[in-house]
Amino acid sequence: MTKLRFHQGNAKLADNIFTFSLPAGQTCPGAKECLAKVGRDGGLVDGKDQLFRCFAASAEAFRASIRKSRWHNLDLLRGLDTDQMAQLILDSLPANAHLVRVHVSGDFFSESYFLAWMKVASIRSEVTFYAYTKSVKTWIDNLDQVPSNFRLTASYGGRWDHLIDQYNLKSAKVVFSLEEAIMLGLDVDHDDSHAYDGEQSFALFLHGTQPTGSVAAKSLSALKAQGYTGYNAQRRETVHA
Repeated sequence: MTKLRFHQGNAKLADNIFTFSLPAGQTCPGAKECLAKVGRDGGLVDGKDQLFRCFAASAEAFRASIRKSRWHNLDLLRGLDTDQMAQLILDSLPANAHLVRVHVSGDFFSESYFLAWMKVASIRSEVTFYAYTKSVKTWIDNLDQVPSNFRLTASYGGRWDHLIDQYNLKSAKVVFSLEEAIMLGLDVDHDDSHAYDGEQSFALFLHGTQPTGSVAAKSLSALKAQGYTGYNAQRRETVHA
């Protein structure tokens, strides 16, 4: 049986965190301020409402191996119903996984897919799953389907931001400076611990390659001048097929 591809650790995350990804933008129905897409064969296209470029799309644009892995996962999931997707995920999930980030790249592209992950988490109750999502409406529509071991964080900058405030959801916001985080009263997360092991909303520093001359690019340069060096791009993921 052909399995989905999981990875273990990356430049930001510790090696004990398993990760799963889909093509950036292509599977992000709620994306707006970060929207960028890369085709199966390359070619980066920024969204018209973009304020900063999705770091995951930049990675896909530069590395064909990353694109191939993410499209592999999407191709296997397409056309399946909720139960079929859940079974495929269960069959593919590494047996030694205890902490799983769902979507370093991509998002919950449909309600059926969202419910498949919730079913997986219910069955694998010993595993902690977590995800950032802009598919906030899907989350709200299925609040009673989210098990306690699946920890969701609403990501600001999407099409359903108003629901984050309305339902008082735990959230993450990308900030362009430390001063912005302080002004918002948010701690800055550097290793995802706020996402999988915290109850409070938090901030994330802008990162990834930004369009030349953009406000985001200038802000990233300023962050680096203040000592923020981003994540180590030389660190490699270990693939688990």
